[in-house]
Amino acid sequence: MKIFLDSANIEEIREINDLGIIDGITTNPSLIAKNKYDFRSTIADICSLINADVSVEVIANDFKTMIIQANSLLEIADNVVIKLPITWDGLKACKQISKEGRKVNMTLCFSPNQALLAAKAGATYISPFIGRLDDIGQNGIELIRDIRQIYDNYDGLDTKILAASIRSPNHVYLSALYGADIATVSAKIIKQLLDHPLTSSGLEIFNKDWSESGLNI
Repeated sequence: MKIFLDSANIEEIREINDLGIIDGITTNPSLIAKNKYDFRSTIADICSLINADVSVEVIANDFKTMIIQANSLLEIADNVVIKLPITWDGLKACKQISKEGRKVNMTLCFSPNQALLAAKAGATYISPFIGRLDDIGQNGIELIRDIRQIYDNYDGLDTKILAASIRSPNHVYLSALYGADIATVSAKIIKQLLDHPLTSSGLEIFNKDWSESGLNI
């Protein structure tokens, strides 16, 4: 499973990218707004740091303006992926943009039917929001499982499942277990993925035994 970093913070992206485990970046209007930097220059900087897909979301709700904004965003860098909401106008825009050979990430997915329609419209990625479903008492991981089954049932549905709204390391593990192609994860949770108390305590024991041995490498 690929791991994308969900961030629009340049320093954070640089730090996590240096770990050598990041396969792409996702952003959204909320993440961009938090940084309060110039939008286009921020996206350009991110795209120059990452030699991989960078999802950038339109803020329009109607088809015509979505296309205008998408074309503007695509001028920033070759690795920009257009992020669209999974609405009827979004699906229509997805179809047009994907037919022109550019990548599209359909976001705010909360049902298997939405994922099916996104695939039919030519989406490169579908982003099911696991954590937000959990917040209302539903099981977000079941959505990953169901979309995986539907996509696997039919040849020609090549859309990648990008698990989003990841709230814990367990979400990452379960997304991988149930066949998500990608998980987009915050820097905080990425740092938690490696943590285990037995790893820490085991390293302390190794270091103590070695220091007391008097040996050298």
